[in-house]
Amino acid sequence: MNKIQFTPVTFPMEIRYRPILESLVPPDPMSQFRLKRGSPEEEFPDLCRNSTWMGRILTPAMYRRQFNRCTHSGVIFDDVIRPGIEEPDCSGPASVGCVAGDAQSYILFCDFFDRIIEAYHEHKVTNETPESDWNFDNLKGGDDLDTSYAVRCEVSTVRGVEDFCFPTHCSRGERRQLLSLARRALQQLEDELPGCLFTLDNLNPEQQRELNLNSPSCSQLRTGLARDWPDARAVWLSKDGGLVVWVNMEDHLRMVAARDDANVAEAFKCICINLQKLEEFYRDLRHPFIYKQQLGWVTSSPADVGTGLRINVYIKLRLLPQHKRLHDVLKRLRVHMNKAESPTLYRISNAVAFGLSEVELTQLVVDGVKLLIAMEKRLEGDGDIDELVPMQK
Repeated sequence: MNKIQFTPVTFPMEIRYRPILESLVPPDPMSQFRLKRGSPEEEFPDLCRNSTWMGRILTPAMYRRQFNRCTHSGVIFDDVIRPGIEEPDCSGPASVGCVAGDAQSYILFCDFFDRIIEAYHEHKVTNETPESDWNFDNLKGGDDLDTSYAVRCEVSTVRGVEDFCFPTHCSRGERRQLLSLARRALQQLEDELPGCLFTLDNLNPEQQRELNLNSPSCSQLRTGLARDWPDARAVWLSKDGGLVVWVNMEDHLRMVAARDDANVAEAFKCICINLQKLEEFYRDLRHPFIYKQQLGWVTSSPADVGTGLRINVYIKLRLLPQHKRLHDVLKRLRVHMNKAESPTLYRISNAVAFGLSEVELTQLVVDGVKLLIAMEKRLEGDGDIDELVPMQK
């Protein structure tokens, strides 16, 4: 059969005005750097033993498309994929293997980041704005966990600040400006919730231990998160100890509500109320939090896009961790389970942050914890848990 030949459609007006339109296109930022690099084929990384999401998704064709792109602040694609190249066998829930140097990275390298986000969060990126729900009254339960098993909880969320690069790429001056903004915004928060801001270089060793503050890890040093440590890093503590705001650590801001009674409902309420206040203060300072229509709230890690929300509940389990069906149960519940500081204490957390609203994510963890505790009780009574295993969520 003869192939049908298609003649390209030409438009006279396009031909006439193309030289003018092309002259208006900004020059390629990459041309300013004069990087001595080979071709995309010569520069393509070795991904043979790479177990990160970056290593599974990146192809030579995709790398070629990103190769000559550069954000206005100087982020190139090799900056994005460097974490996964330097730690190819990273395991655990945060093994996306890539970071965004600035908010524009999510737009310029969208054909890469969208695939990473879809694979990690198991949710399609569409043109629709992600659903949001900060109405804590919509949460069912969370204040009724069995305290003989549930020990404590933490609800946290991260935010990026508009007009600044993310911590992996920001300059020393940017970091100091971010601290100045945080100081002004948090002073307004103190009008209703008393607290105090401490810079890390002013904390004594005992205070650092109380905050579980460790020295930067090798990974943080390699990715640039710990540059100039501890310059312009700070922590804000509420007077009652229930709310903490980290400034310029792994993100511009991380707000954490922690409770010793495992009352997830109250921790979530604390985050809902104070985050929305802080968001308003930053907007008044003309530096709102970074939001993208298709992705929701974005920060440096694709693992946090959407809500930036992380719910951790610490529970005591003795028999369930050894059960043959545990992996299947966790996957169906869409939660992670990791060992904590003692042999029988485990941290249960949401596996994703994108694709569900804030209330839905919190509800998912609350319901999951209740079911895991019910399974543990069933095993303690020499019962079978098969009938408790949920359908795939």
